[in-house]
Amino acid sequence: MNRKVSVAPMMDCTDRHERFFLRLISKNTLLYTEMVVSEAIHRGDKKKLLEFNINEKPVALQIGGSSPNLLAEATKAGEDFGYDEINLNLGCPSKKVEKNKFGACLMKEPNLVADCLSKMQSVTKLPVTIKTRIGYDDTEDYENLHNFISILKNTGIKTFIIHARKAILGKFTPKQNLNIPPLKYDFVYKLKKDFPNEEIIINGGITSTEEMKDHLKKVDGVMIGRSAYHTPYILAEIEKQIFNNEDVPSRQDIMEQLLPYIRDEIKKGTRLNQIMRHTLGLFHGQTGSSFWKRYLTENMCVRDADVKKIDHIMDKIKFNNVDTSVGQSA
Repeated sequence: MNRKVSVAPMMDCTDRHERFFLRLISKNTLLYTEMVVSEAIHRGDKKKLLEFNINEKPVALQIGGSSPNLLAEATKAGEDFGYDEINLNLGCPSKKVEKNKFGACLMKEPNLVADCLSKMQSVTKLPVTIKTRIGYDDTEDYENLHNFISILKNTGIKTFIIHARKAILGKFTPKQNLNIPPLKYDFVYKLKKDFPNEEIIINGGITSTEEMKDHLKKVDGVMIGRSAYHTPYILAEIEKQIFNNEDVPSRQDIMEQLLPYIRDEIKKGTRLNQIMRHTLGLFHGQTGSSFWKRYLTENMCVRDADVKKIDHIMDKIKFNNVDTSVGQSA
């Protein structure tokens, strides 16, 4: 599994439509699902929750929970649906998540997490990984982080994705937790030195390929989040600069490849805005990008599933007044 660059799991962002769209831009970036709760997989419609387009691969399923048995069941379901990796969320700081005892609050219970990971690994041949923070509340010392990782490592886990901020539980919103706690990249770098045989992925505040190159000198991989969602064409730069792949599509190529997918999804009952909302930032930094955003905002909420009408809208959207040249950076 190539984890040199990945796109983070983001609630209400990295759904199957977003992942299909991003895969049109990048062949090599590893994509993650939104977090799916193990209890929901146990009780709900597994097909609706877990099904994805084969063209999204490689794609990892992130699950949340604290019951070893339910997490094992969710892991097996993820393997059955064809995911390439199962990731356990140990970093989400929201009050709702904490109330249901998963996410960042589990950093307080490393032995429970170890039980969960052992059970998950026992039912699958897929790699099981974790995504966590460097600490929580007033607990933000490197020794505690080192001990936490050591306990999890002993279960056989080999890949650790570290968001280089602590989580403030109960007081901050998830958005505040993405901005207010300071980034401490040195914690993640030190983890790699102390665990040289494990795969250490750094996450948090990374917005450019130059930053990625700097991090990759010290850790095994980089995970990006908001920069990939708000300026998705950065993935084309990543293909060129990180993966040395010059065969990247233009923005126009991407949209033309997306059109057949849109038509198929509309026939299945998907609303246009469920797909197109992910493309708002495609032309970020390009001449005419404001036209693109404005036209989409005004027209993508059409509820008529008539494919001809959708085609008409797409023909009008098609790059009127928008510079789609591949040479300009995202």
